[in-house]
Formats: sequence, C-alpha cells, structure tokens
Amino acid sequence: MILTKPAHPAVGGTPRLLRISDVRSMTGLSRSYIYSLTKNGHFPKSVPLVPGGIAKGWVESEVQDFINQRIAERDLEASNA
Repeated sequence: MILTKPAHPAVGGTPRLLRISDVRSMTGLSRSYIYSLTKNGHFPKSVPLVPGGIAKGWVESEVQDFINQRIAERDLEASNA
C-alpha cells in the first residue's frame, strides 16, 4: 500500500491532530498494530506535539486518507472478483 501526501484540509485551514485514542476509534485498530503499521510504512507517521516531548498526534486528514484508501482497495478487489 502506498500512502500519498494529503493536502491537509481542515476547519480554518489548520490541520487537526488526533491522539492515539481518537485514531484507534476511527480505525478500529489496536495501539500496537497502529505503531507496527507505521513502522512498516503502511500507516501515517505521528507528529511530536512538543519538541523533545513524548506526546504524539496524527494528522486527521492523513488518517482519513488511510481509511478511504482501504475502502477503495476493498471495492477494487470486489469488482475484480
């Protein structure tokens, strides 16, 4: 799966950052699986919330693009079956 760089549309033109609990809720994936997919380049990378800190966030539009891509791949597979 190849992730493309999204335009980052958001309210007021500012990207919205999601915490891991929001990402888990949106995707239905576990925390460890999200980190595993990210490590392998199959899920959007997190963004440090503060320099030198450990808190991370994910760009909402990138997570939504991931979900939309999974749906498109499912639909393509179904049409080829």
